Amino acid sequence: MKLNGKVALVTGAARGIGAGIAKALCREGASVLVCDLLEQEGLETVKELTELGGRAWFYKLDVTSETNWKAAYTYVLEKTGRLDILVNNAGISIRQNIEEMTVENLDTMLAVNVKGPFLGIKHALPLLKKVGGGSIVNIASICGLVGHLYTSEAYTTTKGAVVQLTKSVATRHAKYNVRCNAVAPSTVLTGLTEKFLEDPQRRAERLGEVPLGRLATIEDVAEAVLFLVSPQGAFINGVILPVDGGLTAY
Repeated sequence: MKLNGKVALVTGAARGIGAGIAKALCREGASVLVCDLLEQEGLETVKELTELGGRAWFYKLDVTSETNWKAAYTYVLEKTGRLDILVNNAGISIRQNIEEMTVENLDTMLAVNVKGPFLGIKHALPLLKKVGGGSIVNIASICGLVGHLYTSEAYTTTKGAVVQLTKSVATRHAKYNVRCNAVAPSTVLTGLTEKFLEDPQRRAERLGEVPLGRLATIEDVAEAVLFLVSPQGAFINGVILPVDGGLTAY
């Protein structure tokens, strides 16, 4: 297995994309700390992972809290003694255009989508350096690469920030053998987006913008993350990898 002996922390991992990433990492031998505010769903995900033969634990993490981040890393060190992989997956989208977006909602999105990964990386770096290097993957979005027609200005702003955070960390910390990359998915089929896409017009819009003619799956994103953190991705650093069926090729 590609990740035997490695330890990963994944945020927003109770369900959806994050749970899929945790499952892929566990399958390849990594021990995984499943972090989320959704405790019951997180515990169920951990149960599923352990029943499949993986090593996993749950930690209730508010990614906007620096105190919570410090405590999460203390917990993973108590359990495993090390950290090799950080996946910043937690994120939110409040669907209001710029003329309707309240300052409070904007602050909430910035706190989760930008401050969260920033704090996670800030406190992961010393741990990664201590073990001789490691891998950070941020879940960005095609909305951080293009001005997406169907997505709010606030969300694209936060994901653009994640793109630049990724590149900055990649260049400044490569000398410590710490790699930082991002995955930028187009619309992904999850429980949450399935509800959003019940509107036939929305589904047609999202399908129509993808040259491959389908929406991304959780597995599409999880396998891209796995590649970036695995030995096969060892010389990939500072890359924003679109998992979008060719959407950003237009």
